[in-house]
Parts: sequence; C-alpha cells; structure tokens
Amino acid sequence: MSVLFDIFLVVPPGLEAHLAEEARAGGFAVQSVDPGGVTVQGDWTEVWRANLQLRGATRVLVRLAEFRAMHLAQLDKRARRLAWSDWLRPGTPVEVEATCRKSKIYHNRAASERVQNAITEAIGSGDGDPELTVKLRIEDDMVTISLDSSGDALHRRGHKLRLNKAPMRENLAALFLRAAGFDGTMPLYDPMCGSGTFPIEAAEIAAGLYPGRSRAFAFQQLASYAPEAFERMKRRLAPVPPARFFGSDRDTGAVKMSQENAERAGVSHLAAFHHAAISDAKPPTDQPGLVIVNAPYGGRIGNKKPLFGLYGAFGQVMKERFQGWRVALITSDGGLAKASGLPFAPPGPVVDHGGIGIRLWQTKAL
Repeated sequence: MSVLFDIFLVVPPGLEAHLAEEARAGGFAVQSVDPGGVTVQGDWTEVWRANLQLRGATRVLVRLAEFRAMHLAQLDKRARRLAWSDWLRPGTPVEVEATCRKSKIYHNRAASERVQNAITEAIGSGDGDPELTVKLRIEDDMVTISLDSSGDALHRRGHKLRLNKAPMRENLAALFLRAAGFDGTMPLYDPMCGSGTFPIEAAEIAAGLYPGRSRAFAFQQLASYAPEAFERMKRRLAPVPPARFFGSDRDTGAVKMSQENAERAGVSHLAAFHHAAISDAKPPTDQPGLVIVNAPYGGRIGNKKPLFGLYGAFGQVMKERFQGWRVALITSDGGLAKASGLPFAPPGPVVDHGGIGIRLWQTKAL
C-alpha cells in the first residue's frame, strides 16, 4: 500500500481544470493538469478513493511503468521485468489494449501480444472474459503501461436504469455544475430535466453521497484490494439538506423516469419532479438559486429551426419570472443560446458529448 503511483484521472477535454479543482478539494495530491485528464499521486487506497469519491472523472488509470523501447524485443524484455504478480492475482483474465503513435514500434497488435505474454508468464492465463484491462501506449518511442482501475466508465453509477434520449452523463453533469459555481448550498431547478440527472446529481452533492457507493470496480480484482478497508472508506456521515433540488419536463414519461432514478439513488426525499412545459415554468422556491438546462440542440435531434422558438420562450420565462436566479445553459449551438436573449457571459470551452461539441453558457443573477 505504501508504494506511490502516478494516477491519471481521465476527463473529457475542456473540463480538466474543473476536475483538478475537485481533486484538490478532495485532498488528492495533484501533480499536473494534462490534456484529457489530471495526474495525482498516491497509493492503492488513493486509487480506491478516486474511483469512489470523484464525481467528474471518467475513469482512473494507474501508471505502472514508463520506459523507452525502440523495437519489440526491447518492449518484451522490459515488460517481463515488471512486478505483475505484485499487482495481479494469479489466473486473473487480463486484456491488453495498445496504441502506437509516431514510434518505431508501430504495430498495435504485436505490441499488445508482447505485454500479454509477459503478464501470462507472471500470473498464468485466466479463463473467461477479461476482468482487468492494461492500457499500453507507445508515443515517440516512450512506453507507458497503465492499469484501468475502474472497469465500467465512472458515470455508470448503478442508479440510472432508465434514460431519455441523449442523456447527460453524470460525470459531465457534475463538472458543469462545478463550472456553474454549484456547491450544494443553493436551490437548483432544471425545467427540461429529462431523466433527472442535474437535480439528482445536485442532491447527491449536497447530501455528501459518494458517486461510486453502489457499484463495483475493476480494482476489486487486484492483489492489493482489501474489502474491509474499502467498506470502511465508503462510510460517510453528512447532514441531510432540505429538499431544494427540482426538475420538470413537458413529457410525463420523463418525469416518472426522473422520480424512479431519484428513488434508486436514495435522494427522492431531496429531489422533486413535476410535469410542466417551459411556458409554465415557475421558481420552485422563494430563495433564488441556479437554473441549469441541457436543452435540445440541432446536432442531437436533426432540424434545429423549431428550436429557436423554444430557446426564445425559455429566455423570456427566465427574464420574467426568475429574477435573482442565475442561468446555465448547455448547447452545441451559439446561435440557439443567443436566441434566448439572456445576458450570457462568454461561453466555456468546447466539450465532447457523444461526438457533439457542447459548451456551457452562464449568466449572472438576472
């Protein structure tokens, strides 16, 4: 447990700074902010904690080794020197995924086979589907070998079994909430709630619920895993906030879906949902807070011309009824954002969401 690793927290490009902020706030030793992720340092317990506690990470990679290799024989030799049996249990099925760029070793499959053979020699071969993934990256002849400690992507938290079309992933929602200044102490309302991601995420943040509390992780198959210690890590007591996280949608099916998802997440007493069209949206509480929406956009539903009216109506309702509230809007189209007529500041960076570049637009208090 005392051996320190570089731990790479994967995140969609454009949101690295917000994940670094979350990691620092959580007490992780941030080493660098890199394209596509954040590097922290820690032992195996910090690997567990990153998977369990960080809301914004996509997955957690443990860097096992880094060295230079100019040809396959050199890769083979150095891979066999690694302490695989210290990390992996005997007979564990392992998959090696290789990527080669700008290197003398250019054949992904051949490179993968060399590392796979080194692992098999150290721990034997396991039957069945792979339980662990080792990621081999060779770039400019520099080899980086990492272990995926997460397994399924971390937005899959085990609570949202029903989804609407093009749902916002939970880790993206968490980072957009952080970017919008949400800290769990203010009311939040999503008038286009879909499957309820933003209100549910907000309620979990406020209640101090760890995002990974209900799911399994790949690191539980490692030699270093101690079940009792991890169970102790999962315990956390936090004050329960009053119900102040709200969502509405014009689709009654979406409202029912949100209610069910909140129930599975254990926050149905904190997040309330109701049926309403945008034109009927009203502040759900007297205390101003944050309105946040992942509104429909053209790249997601095809023809975007009818959406200009929707965005215009949204902006009008916000200006007329939500004085004192801040508005955060996520969309792929700056023209649609401007059609709302809201006084947005310059938008945040472009973030990939299912192959579509989206941005966060924010106002000050209206």
